[in-house]
Amino acid sequence: MWKFIVRRVFLAIIIVFLGSFIIYGVMRAMPTSFVDAMARQRAAASATTGGPTFEEWRAQLNETYHLDVNPVVGFLSWMGGVLHGDFGTSWMYGIPVTQKFNEVIWYSVVLNIITLVLQVITCIPLGIQAARRQYSGFDYGITVFAMLCISLPTFFLATVLKYIFAIRLELVDLYGIVGRFHQQLSPAGKMLDMAQHMILPVLTLAMLNIGGLTRYTRTNMLEVLNADYIRTARAKGLPEKEVINRHAFRNTLIPLVSYMSYLVPSLFSGSMITETLYQIPGIGYIAYDAMVAGDLPFTMFYSMFGLILTQISLMLADIMYAVVDPRVRVN
Repeated sequence: MWKFIVRRVFLAIIIVFLGSFIIYGVMRAMPTSFVDAMARQRAAASATTGGPTFEEWRAQLNETYHLDVNPVVGFLSWMGGVLHGDFGTSWMYGIPVTQKFNEVIWYSVVLNIITLVLQVITCIPLGIQAARRQYSGFDYGITVFAMLCISLPTFFLATVLKYIFAIRLELVDLYGIVGRFHQQLSPAGKMLDMAQHMILPVLTLAMLNIGGLTRYTRTNMLEVLNADYIRTARAKGLPEKEVINRHAFRNTLIPLVSYMSYLVPSLFSGSMITETLYQIPGIGYIAYDAMVAGDLPFTMFYSMFGLILTQISLMLADIMYAVVDPRVRVN
């Protein structure tokens, strides 16, 4: 097991390094540039006093931010700082990247944890029941609902939910993480206010991912229920509840663990759109603004965060195979 973990960690380091280099090269090639915007502002401010021109400001800023070298040298310079724990200072927010990350990550963590728990407790029972009642009205209803969730774009679903619950019913606010009178509330009231603003983002993220997990659970459960050992268990007279929970569901967990290993990184990447639509000040919303502005240090940190999270999830999934099914051994 330890040899396997060491090999996977080594492979993950290589993937993170190569992935970061590709992202760095893409960011350097983007037409939008924070340096160009800053140079344009400074040139306009100093035009009346005969100060430096736009080209002079841009050359000076490129030298300051080490953008006057080729991407390979620039990336290695950035990676050298990362190895010493220095991810740089965000160009857009003017503070260290890690400080800004610590300020906003917890909004995303809470949002995604609640969404993940809601998905698991909803999708797995629905998928199992749909498989047990194959070709019934319940099965068809779950299938239609799952396909709708898979097909709906994020912006469309968020717009519909905001129109129904925020505009028509006036139950929640359209945007933000806190209400207008948040500071005047008691500590318990502040928590309830933030929880109320989380309802629509959580519902949006959950609905977007419920369909895939439900369909995946149903498909694998159908395959297990048609296996010979399930027919044998039923022939021995075991109660149906024991057949499903003890024999069938345990073997369904193996492909589910593989599928769910992608849920955490996909939720964080998917929450970027959701957080932006609802203006939740989480890591996704902040990273989106940084990317649009061409903030290279923050974008690189966010990208590396996503790469590392993905590799950790995949490694944990491989380890969980042996926990779920004793027949699986990591060697």
